[in-house]
Amino acid sequence: MSEDRWRSPLGTRYASPAMQILWGEPRRVSLWRRLWLALAESERELGLEIPDSAIAQMRAHLDDADLTAAARYERRFRHDVMAHIHAFADQAPAARSYLHLGATSAFVTDNADLVIMREGLRLLLGRLIAVLGALERFATRYARLPCLAYTHFQPAQLTTVGKRATLWMQDYALDVEELCHRIETLRFRG
Repeated sequence: MSEDRWRSPLGTRYASPAMQILWGEPRRVSLWRRLWLALAESERELGLEIPDSAIAQMRAHLDDADLTAAARYERRFRHDVMAHIHAFADQAPAARSYLHLGATSAFVTDNADLVIMREGLRLLLGRLIAVLGALERFATRYARLPCLAYTHFQPAQLTTVGKRATLWMQDYALDVEELCHRIETLRFRG
């Protein structure tokens, strides 16, 4: 990326490499292409005459988007989805007439973002479970080590470091429960 362009510190400084790849343009565009393929296959099942060659060409180019060509189209059309439709059609010419047929830009962009969000939540879930495992080992190791408890930010009665760790674990366990609920109930648009 050019140094004269704004980059978010949330992505460049704080996001893990896995999360950066997940939210990167190549991943997003491959999801758009998968959505266009699914749309064409569904329309074909419903009776639209889409040739085998169109489906085959789309399937053959799901992960090799020419981002340079798409950038040229975007400068011309000033529309990201239209740019990628044209770039995809260059690679899958038999599908040109069927790409994005009957869809809105939101069908592609919003649903791809939902897939990425779900994958991001699954990544976070795995990391939360790893934290819980580490805290479990910590709590077990220090189960009998006494420490001072607090209430209302004031010293209270004795407890153990292990007991304190289990309270932290409870908060993370609630987060795991919430993430599982979100992953299971996240729905596509349209």
